[in-house]
Amino acid sequence: MHIAYDRDNDTAYVSLAARIPDGAAVRQVPVEGLAAEAEVVLDVDGAGRLLGFEVIGARAGLPAELLDGAAPAG
Repeated sequence: MHIAYDRDNDTAYVSLAARIPDGAAVRQVPVEGLAAEAEVVLDVDGAGRLLGFEVIGARAGLPAELLDGAAPAG
């Protein structure tokens, strides 16, 4: 699992694979039920497997210690 965090935009990406090839995520699935200030979108491959997820409004939706230890996005 790898976590990248863009502090300027307060977005985090949690990838479940060491590397997700370009174009592997063929479907994005919005998820409801997290904090009102956070939005989660799942990335799924063609076989329906979860590759990772993006959290927009990451400070509201993820623990601070997780984001503090995340790699910079980019």
